[in-house]
Amino acid sequence: MNAKVTQTNPEGSAQKEAPKSEGERKKGSKFLQILLVPILALLTGFIIGAIVIALSNDAVIAAYRNFFHAPGAALAATWKAIVTAYGALFNGSIGSFTEIRQGIQSYYATGDSKPFLLAIYPFTESLATVTPYILAGLAVAVGFKCGLFNIGAEGQFGIGALCSAFVGYSIHGLPWFIHLPLALLAGAAGGALWGAIPGYLKGLTGAHEVVITIMMNYISFRLSDWLLNGPMKAPGYRPLTPVVESSAMLPRFFPDPLRFNWGFFLALAMAVFVYWFLFKTTIGFEIRAVGANPDGARYAGMNIVRNFVIAMTLSGGLAGLAGATQVLGIDHWVGQGFSAGYGFDSIAIALLGQSHPLGVVLAALLWGTLRSGATRMQSLAGVPIEIISIIQGLVIVFVAAPAFIRWIYRIRAISVQTTVLTRGWGK
Repeated sequence: MNAKVTQTNPEGSAQKEAPKSEGERKKGSKFLQILLVPILALLTGFIIGAIVIALSNDAVIAAYRNFFHAPGAALAATWKAIVTAYGALFNGSIGSFTEIRQGIQSYYATGDSKPFLLAIYPFTESLATVTPYILAGLAVAVGFKCGLFNIGAEGQFGIGALCSAFVGYSIHGLPWFIHLPLALLAGAAGGALWGAIPGYLKGLTGAHEVVITIMMNYISFRLSDWLLNGPMKAPGYRPLTPVVESSAMLPRFFPDPLRFNWGFFLALAMAVFVYWFLFKTTIGFEIRAVGANPDGARYAGMNIVRNFVIAMTLSGGLAGLAGATQVLGIDHWVGQGFSAGYGFDSIAIALLGQSHPLGVVLAALLWGTLRSGATRMQSLAGVPIEIISIIQGLVIVFVAAPAFIRWIYRIRAISVQTTVLTRGWGK
C-alpha cells in the first residue's frame, strides 16, 4: 500500500506542475508578442524614415542620376546620408561615449568638470524633456483604462502650469520643503479640476468627453492668454509670468546649462503609483472594469459616474503635474504657447505604451529622446526636423493598426484585452 502511494505521488505532482509551467510559458510568449508589435512598428518607422531621409538628400539624388554608371556610389551616398542622420540623432539625444570618457579623464586629470558636463548635456537634456511626457502620457493612459478618451491633456497641462507658477512666484518667505510641494500640489489640483469637469459631465449627462475636453482646451488657451496679458503678467512688454521663487524650483543635479532635475524621479514615482492604483486597489479595478465593460460593471453594482469622475480627475491631475514640473524644473516661468504640444503628444505616448504605466515610461523615453536629438540631427546632418515627426507619426500609425504589422512580418494574431474608447461616439 505504501509503495503504491509512493509511486503515485510523483506522478500526481508531475501532473500538477505540468499545466502550471505550460501556463507560465504561454503567458511569457503572449507578453513577448504584445511587445513585439510596438518594437516592429518602431523599426518599420525608422526604415521608412531612412527612405525619406535619402529622398530628401541632394547628394543622394545627384548620385542616383548616374546610378547605371556608378551604382556603388549611389548606394554609398544613400548609406552615408542615413548613417549621418541617425548618428547625429543618437549623439544629440544620448551623447558621444568617447566625449563622455574624455570628460571623465579630464576631470580626474585637471579637476575641471566642464568637459564632462558638456559631454553628458545631450543625455540629461533628453531626460529633462522626457519628464513631462511621462506624466502626460500617464494622464491619457488612466483615461483609456476607464474607456475615456482624454484629449484635453493639453489644456490640463497649461492650467497646471499656471497654477504652479502663481503659487511659485506670489508666495514669499517659505522654506523650500513647504513651498515646492505646495506649488506642485497647486499644479496637480488645477489640472485635476480641469479634468473633473468633463468626467462629471460625461457621467451625469452622457456628453462625450472628446467634445468637452476639446472645448476645455480652447477655454484654457484663451484663459491663459488673458492671464498672461493681465493679472499674471510680469513687468515688461512680453506676456510672461514673473519667475518663480528659488524655494519653489525643483532642484537640479548639475549646474547650468544642464536642466536635469528632480522632476524625472517624481515622474517615475507617479508611474509606480499609477500602476499600484490601477492594479492593486479596488477603485483601480473598478476603473478598469468600467473601461472594459460598462454594462457589466453597472450590473455588478459599480458606480459608473463616480468612476468616470475619479478617472478624469486623476488624469487631469497627472497632466497638471506635468505642467508643474515643466515650470518648476525647466522654464521657471509661463509664457504664451508654453505647452508646445505636450498634451497632444501624450495621446500618442499612451497608445504606444499600450496604456500600461511601464509601457508609457518606455514610450515617453523614446519620444523625448527623439525630440531632443532632432535639433542636432538638423544642425549636423542637415536633415529637416520634420523627419522626426514623420517617424513618430508612422510609429503611431503602425501601433494603431497592429494587423498591418502582423501582415508585414507574418506574426500570428493573439487575443489581447483592449480598452474600449469613445463609447457612444456619434450617437
